Amino acid sequence: MVFGWPVGAALRSLPTAGRRLILLLLLPGLSAAAWAQGRTTQRLNTGWQFQKDAEGRLSPAAPPATGWEAVSLPHTWNAQDVLDDEPGYYRGTGWYRKTLLLPAGWQQQRLYLHFAGANQETAVYVNGRLAGRHAGGYTAFRVPLSEALRATATQDNAAELLVQVTNRHNPNIPPLSADFTFYGGLYRGVSLVAAQPVHFDLDNYASAGVFVTTPAVSAAAAAVQLRGAVRNADAAPRTVRVRSRLLDAAGRVVAEHTVKLKLKAGQQGAFEQAFKPVQRPHLWSPADPYLYRVVSEVLSEQGQPLDEVVNPVGLRWFRFDAAQGFFLNGQPLKLIGTNRHQDQPGLGNALPEALHERDVRLVKQMGGNFLRVSHYPQDPAVLQACDRLGILASVEIPVVNAITESEAFYRRCDSMQTEMIRQSYNHPSVVIWAYMNEVLLQLPPGLKKDNDAGRAYLQNVARLAQRLDDLTRREDPARATMLVCHGAFELYRDAGLLRIPTVVGWNLYQGWYSPKLEDFPAFLERHRRELPDKPLLVTEYGADSDIRLHSLQPRRFDKTSEYSTAYHQYYLREMRTRPFVAGSAVWNLAEFNSEKRQEAVPHVNNKGLLTGDRQPKDAYLLYQAQLLSAPFVAIGARGWRRRAGVAAGPDSLVCRQAVDVFTNQPAVELRLNGRTLGTKPAAEGVARFQVPFGPGTNQLVATVPGQTVTDQADIEFQLVPAQLTAAAVPFTELNVSLGDERQFSDEARQQVWLPEQAYQPGGWGYVGGQVYRQAGNGQLPYGSSRNILGTEYDAVYQTQRVGLQQFRLDVPAGQYEVTLHFAELETAPPAEQLVYNLAQPGAAPGAAPAPSRRFDVLINGQVVAAALGPDHYLTPLQAVSLSFPVKAPAGQGIVVEFRAQRGEAVLNGIQVKRLY
Repeated sequence: MVFGWPVGAALRSLPTAGRRLILLLLLPGLSAAAWAQGRTTQRLNTGWQFQKDAEGRLSPAAPPATGWEAVSLPHTWNAQDVLDDEPGYYRGTGWYRKTLLLPAGWQQQRLYLHFAGANQETAVYVNGRLAGRHAGGYTAFRVPLSEALRATATQDNAAELLVQVTNRHNPNIPPLSADFTFYGGLYRGVSLVAAQPVHFDLDNYASAGVFVTTPAVSAAAAAVQLRGAVRNADAAPRTVRVRSRLLDAAGRVVAEHTVKLKLKAGQQGAFEQAFKPVQRPHLWSPADPYLYRVVSEVLSEQGQPLDEVVNPVGLRWFRFDAAQGFFLNGQPLKLIGTNRHQDQPGLGNALPEALHERDVRLVKQMGGNFLRVSHYPQDPAVLQACDRLGILASVEIPVVNAITESEAFYRRCDSMQTEMIRQSYNHPSVVIWAYMNEVLLQLPPGLKKDNDAGRAYLQNVARLAQRLDDLTRREDPARATMLVCHGAFELYRDAGLLRIPTVVGWNLYQGWYSPKLEDFPAFLERHRRELPDKPLLVTEYGADSDIRLHSLQPRRFDKTSEYSTAYHQYYLREMRTRPFVAGSAVWNLAEFNSEKRQEAVPHVNNKGLLTGDRQPKDAYLLYQAQLLSAPFVAIGARGWRRRAGVAAGPDSLVCRQAVDVFTNQPAVELRLNGRTLGTKPAAEGVARFQVPFGPGTNQLVATVPGQTVTDQADIEFQLVPAQLTAAAVPFTELNVSLGDERQFSDEARQQVWLPEQAYQPGGWGYVGGQVYRQAGNGQLPYGSSRNILGTEYDAVYQTQRVGLQQFRLDVPAGQYEVTLHFAELETAPPAEQLVYNLAQPGAAPGAAPAPSRRFDVLINGQVVAAALGPDHYLTPLQAVSLSFPVKAPAGQGIVVEFRAQRGEAVLNGIQVKRLY
């Protein structure tokens, strides 16, 4: 038995081993009686084969017998190549295939393939015959199979299924460009749907075919209405009844309505139903996401069930107010949550449903009540989880950065918007339909807002926005529309875009992409002043945060957790004090892939509150401390459990460093190795302690007075002696990142890199030189943001000291290993110009400048590396490490000397380890 179905006879009928059989598919029930039980849906996620077709040679009429690899769905062919050092990733064609073996009764059914998502152009072939196409990578679609099967069926009812998918750039399909990766493949599931000839409409943009509305809801009563259509694909006229029942969460019938339809052969008939109002309804809200459900059936004249669909119902009402924000069920509710992309390291965007659901739970566990599903519709599991968990949602189509001025592009936007709305119409969590994100961020080449071509382009953008807004209001007048802008207020205002939607969304990064944090509240006030009748959402804000980087004096663009946390603390405070800000969505819930990005973690946008593998950063803990109602306490810097620092003095055995404790309680106590460090009040969810760390394991325990809630963290601390020969703290190793102000904590190698310092007798540090700053980039405080090849430790190689004469360490006598780290940053070719990359703004394309440096390295007077430069060892943007055994005589220590022959010497990092 397979899934409870008898398969013996089918197995005996299998073709010979030479035939390419990928899947034996048996629809439930082989008898005529079994076929009468209505619709059957079977997932087809296993047993697929796949191959790339970069040269476009594969023919669906004669697919090759070899070259296939076994895969399961969801699947993407870009899971790995978006993370390597080779620029770009495969954007081309891939083919998938299966063989379907159908039972004899299939001819009496109407069969469809349901694709939950394939990026981005898809063609489906059955036995070599084209059965259907779809364009657009983020919405579901159905392909009818019955006609193609009848035309090509073999005697054994075998059918070979071939699916061609391409993620190539197509100027008539959005998105055209974006700060995320356009993964290719069948990255969501595929199902086979078998329905009776009389069934709910299966050709309505892959929707449920039944649409639920709640036109009037109050605490006293709620109206629930349905509309839909039934298709009679039979050869004879049929009279049927549509019966819909509203059930509560316990399964009790609350209301019922039945309507009769007389359908001619081949006819589709529409219906509408209105339940008797529900008295004293159990309202849906984030605090209490109570769900009813509607079960709709098509019944024969004899009462036999022919088809059935089930839809969730959440009884709630809401409104946006330009002065007072968002209201749910008559009460003000500040929307606070995150954006979310659908990928994860190692999987790409081919995630199982459980991981989609997990991300929504993480929004809830943060204390959030809002999810901006960005920048495209996502797996159905996302909105299903929002319904169940009480997360309000905004959903949008991927018209990002720019448009193509063509009717083909406009029609594709129309179809995407229609698919999105109809497929997600019945989710009570959805309150906003959106259709553009930062669409004026990149004007096409040669266009300016004040030249004729630029003005014409802006007019076409506005026309498309109005067209999509009108379409949305026709499809669903009950929900809000939204257009999302970047922070160029005048540009969007003058283009006429701000007047079009119900709600304007602003992606604002003051204090990150622009220098002043205080410009953020000023922008909010400007919106309120100039657009007093337009509700406002802050749809994006955030700061890069590499969980490995830390600073005791954080600065903009240093990518430390500490700066990111301070940034979020400021933004959250400013938004919560302004009632007219209806809500906000952090960019982003978790780090996500953006293949063209460089910076500290190449190919990754690391503004997420969580790492790619969903480990919380301090900013996530901050939101928990400010949003959760249950007692909460958490010791911060969870990615900094391995620390290092210089002892407070020659005879000291401690180094004091700040530790933040996050709590929603008034005060918190912190203990170190059982000894109290005192109790401190929490300000905006944070209590800061100066902790005297000693060498080895330091156990921290945070408790809330009068509460049982507690948190513990074990910190491994490497104490570097202030005087390297001091007996109190034996010298073991030292890792230093030159030109840097941050600590870099490397858990994988159990190492901590300290920021540079100037040499002082008895200690260690550089002599001479200056911090490297990337030419033409006034944003970065130090270092480069380029991708360094051949390493996962870009942050270490992106900073350097230029023109230094020495690096000295007054270590005790002994045998050591010295490792020097270099990366040539100045003679690198220009980076691709991306609006969201921090690398080389304004640099013009062209050849890299000629090599301008050559230097020798000596250790204790002996040349260990000669004539280093871009033409010798130091390949631009390539990590280079050179290790040397060194004997340190008594009283002499280690002196690493740099002698420049041409230009200036550089050093990115140094590691010194005592062997004995």
